[in-house]
Amino acid sequence: MPDYLIGIDGGGTSCRAAVATADGAIIGVARSGAANILTNLDGALDSITHAAKAAFAEAGLDPDAFSTAPAVLGLAGSNVEGVTERLMARLPFRRSEVVSDGLIALQGAFGDEDGAIAIIGTGTAYLCRRAGRLRAFGGWGFAVADQGSGARLGQALLQECLLVSDGVRPGSQLTADVLSEFGDEPSRIVAFARYATPSDFGRYSPQVFAAASSNDPIGVRILEAGAAAIGETLDAVIRAGGQSICLLGGLSPHYPKWLTDSHRARLVPARADALSGAIAIARQHFAAEVTS
Repeated sequence: MPDYLIGIDGGGTSCRAAVATADGAIIGVARSGAANILTNLDGALDSITHAAKAAFAEAGLDPDAFSTAPAVLGLAGSNVEGVTERLMARLPFRRSEVVSDGLIALQGAFGDEDGAIAIIGTGTAYLCRRAGRLRAFGGWGFAVADQGSGARLGQALLQECLLVSDGVRPGSQLTADVLSEFGDEPSRIVAFARYATPSDFGRYSPQVFAAASSNDPIGVRILEAGAAAIGETLDAVIRAGGQSICLLGGLSPHYPKWLTDSHRARLVPARADALSGAIAIARQHFAAEVTS
């Protein structure tokens, strides 16, 4: 049997896996649950393993054979000290290399050429490559960063609901709808938020975008603040040499209309997705270990 390569794209909402032949042709793709190594390392490991097995099965291969293949894993939160080391010790692949989700996305979007990416989903991360040198921005996780992300939008919405409930600010249809979901009991929002993960908060971001599109004042205010935070980081990316920028992630189709004209003028489509980027990096790093 020929050897295979595995690419993993893991984030706060879902984990995708691809299995490819030695020449880089993807033959199986699968998706599983969240793979947030910062907030739930055990859950992330389960999602990674499940997605890899399912990708092998989708390719018509023995699902358990995934453990015989080398893998490149692009994971959100891999830049945080200590987390990657704990994960590496438990990964089930023949050999593993963990890189940032930004690196595999950048490789997919631009190949080996210069460019920049902004990943805007449950969390946020930015990466710029100029003259072969990489510069990262953000990606520090929900607790201290991720401004403009789906998780932050959802959190901001729940904060607004509490302010409205207390009579501090006027409400809107958006806050009325969300408060109704919690039985108009602010204590239920607090109880939810106490144990909520970034993806739990992120589930409210579609309501923010929908409300803002209908000119709901609170939805507009939340999105304008999120877009301003993203634009501030894009300015730093541009100063670092990111002349062409790909917006990626689950919220990328929805944010451009909220960005400035100067930022929109720099946006370009990605050549391929992050999974393709992970496989491309796996080919570069494990070429000597696979046979076609």
